Parts: sequence; structure tokens; C-alpha cells
Amino acid sequence: MNLAKMAVSAALATALLPAAALAQVAAGATVYGPQGGEVGKIVSIEGGTVMLDTGTYKAPLPENAFGKSDKGPTITVTKAQIDAMMAEQVAAANAKRDAALVAGAAVITAKGAPAGSIKSVEGDAIVLESPSGAVALKREHFAVDAQGALMALFTADQIAAAASAGTTSE
Repeated sequence: MNLAKMAVSAALATALLPAAALAQVAAGATVYGPQGGEVGKIVSIEGGTVMLDTGTYKAPLPENAFGKSDKGPTITVTKAQIDAMMAEQVAAANAKRDAALVAGAAVITAKGAPAGSIKSVEGDAIVLESPSGAVALKREHFAVDAQGALMALFTADQIAAAASAGTTSE
């Protein structure tokens, strides 16, 4: 389920939950699993989506996924289960990114503007040919957006500055 759908479902469910159940769901709170083990800490809450840091991943969860216990907020899954789900999602996203990272592929910026095209791919070293010149990036600096477009995780201004400076992104 994508983040927008989770946020909408969480917002609807929030109206149905008693305020006391949500009172414990706050940034900094420790979250516990079904057997009482620590799952992680809440990093932030925005738009009905709770960002839970398991120590391995930061997982977005709908606010209505949390219950209340004497220890604090609870969820019905363990840290291992959340980490496994997140690992699967990260692997799938990386596979899409890697399949899209080919010479000649069009690239957009983090804000959706055209960024140029892939000039070369050698392992984790990627050269983006931008309107401002070539920029050396790493594989981790790219993702595939919800529409399937290859995206550099930078703004047009950042890419132009890197091209003008002739620097390699670290």
C-alpha cells in the first residue's frame, strides 16, 4: 500500500478511535509488539502516518495500527516482521531502480523536472548528462517514482551546481 493510501486510511480510522488510544502514539514513544518486546521508537507523526524506527528501518505505519498497553503504544507485529516487510520493499524498489538505470534513460529530478539522461553506468558509478553538464552520481542517488520514471534524488539546482563545480557526489 502506498504512503498516500495509508495516510488516507489512517485519517479515517483516527476519527473512529478513542482519544485515549492515540494519546500514547507520540514522537519519541517506544512501541511494543504482541509479546511485549520492543519494536522501535516513533520518530514522527504526519497526516495519520507514524514513522517507526526499528533500528534497521524507518517504517511508515498508519496511526490506526497502534493500540494501547500499560507499557505504551503497541502493534500486532514484531520488529522482525516489520524489518522483513521493509527489506522486501527495499529490495523490490532497488530492483526497479537497477532495471531502469541504463545508458540513455531519461531522468527526472526529485521534484519531477527533467534532469537529463544517463550517460553511463559502471557498477555503482553513474554519469548523468544534465543540461548543465555531466554529473557523477552513485546508484543510491536514484529511485523509480510511483509512475515508473527514473528519478535522481536531487533538485535541478543541486544537479546544476554539481555540474558547474565539476564535482562528484558522495
